[in-house]
Amino acid sequence: MLKRHILKSITYRLLSSCMGFLILFLFTRNVKIGATFSIAELFFKPIVYFLHERAWFKYIKYGIKNN
Repeated sequence: MLKRHILKSITYRLLSSCMGFLILFLFTRNVKIGATFSIAELFFKPIVYFLHERAWFKYIKYGIKNN
């Protein structure tokens, strides 16, 4: 099951980066700008997601039942 989650995460990240490229390309009509954004997004978004998850885990207790 872990392999499925890892593969799902990778394919989602690739799909999301392709969408980012497409949106920027449609607005700018510049492949270089779209590609640069897409590559940067591949590296920064997982870091932001990880920090977001850690903050929720550590500081936000919404939805967690205390016994």
